[in-house]
Amino acid sequence: MNDSTHRAHGLAGDNTPPDWPALTTAEVETLLAGYPQVGRFGAIRWHSPRPLSAACLVETARGNVFVKRHHRRVRSVATLSEEHRFIAHLRHAGLPIPAVLRDAQARTAVAIGDWVYEVHEQAQGTDLYREAISWEPLPVSDHALVAGRTLATLHNAAEGYAAPQRDTHILVARSELILAADPIAALQAQLPSRPGLAGYLAGRNWTSELGELLAPWHATAQPLLARQPQLWTHGDWHVSNLCWSDSSAGAHITDVLDFGLAAANFALFDIATAIERNAIAWLALDDHAAHADIACALVTGYRQVRPLDRADVRLLADLLPLVHVDFALSEVEYFHAITQSRANADVAYDTFLRGHAAWFGTRAGQSLLQAIRSCM
Repeated sequence: MNDSTHRAHGLAGDNTPPDWPALTTAEVETLLAGYPQVGRFGAIRWHSPRPLSAACLVETARGNVFVKRHHRRVRSVATLSEEHRFIAHLRHAGLPIPAVLRDAQARTAVAIGDWVYEVHEQAQGTDLYREAISWEPLPVSDHALVAGRTLATLHNAAEGYAAPQRDTHILVARSELILAADPIAALQAQLPSRPGLAGYLAGRNWTSELGELLAPWHATAQPLLARQPQLWTHGDWHVSNLCWSDSSAGAHITDVLDFGLAAANFALFDIATAIERNAIAWLALDDHAAHADIACALVTGYRQVRPLDRADVRLLADLLPLVHVDFALSEVEYFHAITQSRANADVAYDTFLRGHAAWFGTRAGQSLLQAIRSCM
């Protein structure tokens, strides 16, 4: 299934054989023949190390394009088109996002055999954090400030976008479980339509384990979270999904990338995700793993564009230990049912789902939450 040379980012921060084979010259050339506006295929110039799909940068006669391929069990044409409609809405509102190209039949998502493809314009600017792993903290607090401002701008643009919730849980950042008054019952109700996740959980004492995970946080946060206005969110606001004007501390964001995890949630969900992705060294947890300066810079930048009052910031801190729950379970489902890696499913369940929540009960985790509450 995989070639012997291409490597992807592994769950432990290492480079591993990817879940999916690298895109080949033949298949990209065949795909792009349906996009007459890009001109003649030239060559594949770079393969993305991101592990959950296959993607590459392609040189064509009329410039570079970005090609991404998903297995049909991960993204159908309909499910991928949900992301594209959200992108189109944001672009219309003025957000700097590379356009999704349409083929000769006006499709933005193209199914060929077991695969579903999308083609984007090349992003503008410098892909400064292209090799960064999603759990690596952002090293430059000035960039965090800019990232916070841009996230708030995205949320302003997303106001009024009223599309239904995504039609899949697979590798989508949703929030139904943490919003539910009874998350255990909510997940039990989902399992008949999520047989892959049900199959994994059948071997775990999951009701007890999930209840233990939620107990320190959920009862306090849920009533307030349930009253948050719904908003479509990016879902993966990490600096590796942003392009920059240059590498200086004063750089600005030139393009926003990768809406694969986007879904209908609420604004604080995206801010908490941004802190989780950019301000905690999850792959090297110790007393210095939390970067409170990055977390507060994200909040400060956000507040420069979109209001957050003191109660919002307190709720943001209460949400942070829970924000990953729905997505972690979607990763369990993906690894168990689609790539059939029990080892990776166990990492998603034990290290990501349970371990991340537990870390917030440690001295370092508590210190970060207190620092966030004091960001105002």
